Amino acid sequence: MNQVTNSGAKPLEPDCPRGLYEDDDIDLRELFGVLWAGRKLIVAITAAAAMISVMVALSMPNIYKAEALLTSTGEDQGGLAGLASQFGGLASLAGVSLGGGETDQAAVGLEVLKSRQFFAGFIERRDPLVALMAAEGWNSQTGELEIDDSLYSTAEQRWVRDAKPPRGVQPSVQEAHEEFLKAFTVSQDKKTGMVTLAVEHYSPVVAQQWVEWLVEDINRTMRDQDINEAERSISYLKQQIDQTNLADLQTVFFELIQKQTERVMLAKVRPEYLFKTIDPAVVPELKAKPKRALICVLGVLLGGMLAVLYTLVRHYAFKPEEPVNP
Repeated sequence: MNQVTNSGAKPLEPDCPRGLYEDDDIDLRELFGVLWAGRKLIVAITAAAAMISVMVALSMPNIYKAEALLTSTGEDQGGLAGLASQFGGLASLAGVSLGGGETDQAAVGLEVLKSRQFFAGFIERRDPLVALMAAEGWNSQTGELEIDDSLYSTAEQRWVRDAKPPRGVQPSVQEAHEEFLKAFTVSQDKKTGMVTLAVEHYSPVVAQQWVEWLVEDINRTMRDQDINEAERSISYLKQQIDQTNLADLQTVFFELIQKQTERVMLAKVRPEYLFKTIDPAVVPELKAKPKRALICVLGVLLGGMLAVLYTLVRHYAFKPEEPVNP
C-alpha cells in the first residue's frame, strides 16, 4: 500500500482556512496593476500638489539675513582677581570683600542682548516697532518697506490693529520682544570664543542696520554699567580709607582705586568696550529664505505619496470580498 507523505509542507491549523493564509501574501503584480490603473489620478493629484506648492512658494516674501562676527575684548574687571588673591585675607579683616571669582563678561553680554530690559531700551533709542510688527514685505525697486495697513496706518502715523486683550492697539515691549527673538540670533563658538550676531528681516537694509545698532547698544550698555559700578566702587573705597588706620589695608584700597580709575578711563575712550567687530554686517544681496525650489520639490513628493496612498486605500478598502472556499 502506497502512503503519500507531505513532510516538506507546513501543516495548517485546523481552525484557520487556507484562504486566510493566502490573503496575507502581497501580490506585487496586483499592486503594480492597481497603481497603473490609477495612474491618471496619481498624476492629477501630484500635479495639483505641485501647482499648490509653487503658488505657496511664490507668495512667500523674501527674508534677508545680516550677520556680524564679533570677539570679546576680554577685559580684566579692574584687576580685582589679582588683588583678591594677594590681599583678600587682609581686606577681610576690615570687613571688605574683594571677590575674586572670574566672570565671563562675553556670556553676560550675550544674555543681556536677549533680555527684555535691553530690548526696552533698544525700542526707546531706535524705534523699531513698525518695521518689526507691521512690515509684510519689501519693495526692492523703491527700497521701502511694505506696511500692513490693517496694523499700522502710515498716513496717520498710528497703530490701528484690532488686538484682543490683554494685547493693546500698540504692541507692548513684551509682545515685541517675543517677535524680535524670532528674527534675532546670537551664538558663541566655544572653541574660538567668536560671537555671531544675526538679524533676519524683509528688508536687507533694516537687517544690516539692526545688527549695527545692536552691537553699538550692547557695548554702550555694558560700558555704562561698568563705569557706574567703578565710580561707586571708588566712592566706597575712599570712605574705607578714611575709616581704617592700617597702612597695608590703605595700600590695598589705593591700588583698587587706581585699578577702578583705569577701568573708567578705558571704558570712556573705547567705543567697542565688550565686543570688537571682526567682520561688520553688510547689506545682503541674496535672500536667506524661503527655499522655493526645496518647497516645490517637497510639495511634489508629498503629493505623489498621498496620491499613491489614496489609490491603494481606495482599491483595497472597497475591494469586494472573495468567497472563502471551505
